[in-house]
Amino acid sequence: MAKRPRSGSVLIGTGILLSRLSGLAREMVAGRVIGNNGPADALVAALRIPNLLQNLLGEGVLSASFVPVYSELLDDESKKREASRVASAVGTALMLVTGLAMLVLVIAARPITRLLAWGLTGENFELAVNFTRITVVGIGFLVMSAWCLGVLNSHRRFFLPYVAPVVWNATQVVILTIAWQRDWSIASASRGVAIGVTIGGLLQLLVQLPVVLSLAPGLKLRLDRNNARVREVLQRFGPALLGRGAIQLNAYLDLLLASFLAAGGLSALFKAQMLYTLPISLFAMSVAASELPELSRLRSDPYEIAKRSNEAMGRIAFWMVGSTLVLVTAGEPLVGLLFQGGAFSMADTSLVWLILAAYSVALPAAGLSRMLQNAAFAMGDTRTPARMATFRVITAAAVGLVVMFPLDRVIIGATGVENVSDAFGFAGPLSSAVRSNDAITRLGPAGLALGTAVATWAEIINLHRALRRSLPQLRGPRQLLMPLLPAAAPAFALAAALKLLCNDLPNLIELVVCAGSGGALFVLLAFRLGIHEADMVLRPVRRVLWR
Repeated sequence: MAKRPRSGSVLIGTGILLSRLSGLAREMVAGRVIGNNGPADALVAALRIPNLLQNLLGEGVLSASFVPVYSELLDDESKKREASRVASAVGTALMLVTGLAMLVLVIAARPITRLLAWGLTGENFELAVNFTRITVVGIGFLVMSAWCLGVLNSHRRFFLPYVAPVVWNATQVVILTIAWQRDWSIASASRGVAIGVTIGGLLQLLVQLPVVLSLAPGLKLRLDRNNARVREVLQRFGPALLGRGAIQLNAYLDLLLASFLAAGGLSALFKAQMLYTLPISLFAMSVAASELPELSRLRSDPYEIAKRSNEAMGRIAFWMVGSTLVLVTAGEPLVGLLFQGGAFSMADTSLVWLILAAYSVALPAAGLSRMLQNAAFAMGDTRTPARMATFRVITAAAVGLVVMFPLDRVIIGATGVENVSDAFGFAGPLSSAVRSNDAITRLGPAGLALGTAVATWAEIINLHRALRRSLPQLRGPRQLLMPLLPAAAPAFALAAALKLLCNDLPNLIELVVCAGSGGALFVLLAFRLGIHEADMVLRPVRRVLWR
């Protein structure tokens, strides 16, 4: 019997939660062992550069091209053998392309690093080149893990592929712990993490592969280009690849631009992005991923696709607004609790929080866009999301470039912003000597986060308008978010006021007071407004009280 999509989203959410918690544990240890500095920036660059493979060839493209076709074939008992042939052909092609790309990245690591992390100089640049050659192999394993995820999701096996990254994170934590105990240098510890990326990537693939082979026993290494369904996957693959390429270009523009900011900016940006993407993964990706196979089975019924998408976006909107409330008002104690200590200073905490707050403004738009993209994929439309992703890249880069250099002249101290006098007026990058000073923390990366926030809202508005032509019943961001405003506004005001009052308390207490009070008021007011998701949150509480 098929699992209901909501139970599927719970399984995905649980797997993602465990994965993200292990990722936070990794970053907590990394922050204390490595900190925010030049070698940390080199490691982030080395992870971002080969990550091109994972983002271009991994889950997003496979979700748009492979999963809809494979899911539709699985739904017909007479076509399960053909489904295995399609999975075999896609897996084989992915392996060949990934292997070739890995070889190119290893051989050309130096010029590619120079192109994509232009601002890195001296020893930090050499470290980034060395780390890239190590991590690219591990990222290749992660691409094939994404193929496993597509197969498992289509078979409605949701938990394993999303919890598998725990192994990847745990491998790096083990190496960081060894580095901490043996007092390795920061550069050696960073190199150890790069090695852990490769070992962990292999282990993550091996955890999923036996289950994939048991579900699709006819899998073989073969290319089947004459198969009509394989050609359909390839036809979808091109536009999806362009769309992911545009998103990846955004990430590399961030990498390129951030390399011209003060030392530690890349590392701070990475930590803020990890916290920003956590609610997207838990509450948006989990719903969207579980719905995609079901929507794909409704390809011939646009009304049902719109109906299911609206229900899913209603759930996503509630959690995204609540997450924005928590991360903006209680982000500082959260960052301090997770990362502060050792090489990670109070000024670093303030910087990561301010970047996180800028990102979090876009959380509702980012979450809803995941579901809108999947509605398009289910209809066989991969071109519209690709066009909108390109638009977002251009907007994010334009806004970020204008804002980031003035903000890089704003100095962050232990108590927050300390000096803004040099931030006014147009400015280019600081000199290399000033940027390389690890002792001074600067606000520049927040400019890139603001660019992303503006671009994400512009993208979802245009994406919704475009999809309404084929799915006229599809609800828009305004219709989904405005009903939550009467609950969100008072809750935000309460949490912000408590943040000012509790600023001198320990991080854990401040976090509990601000996030707990603001979050509780938001849920209670949403319940009074008749929001179904708030009722779901309060249901266990009512059961305990009435027992």
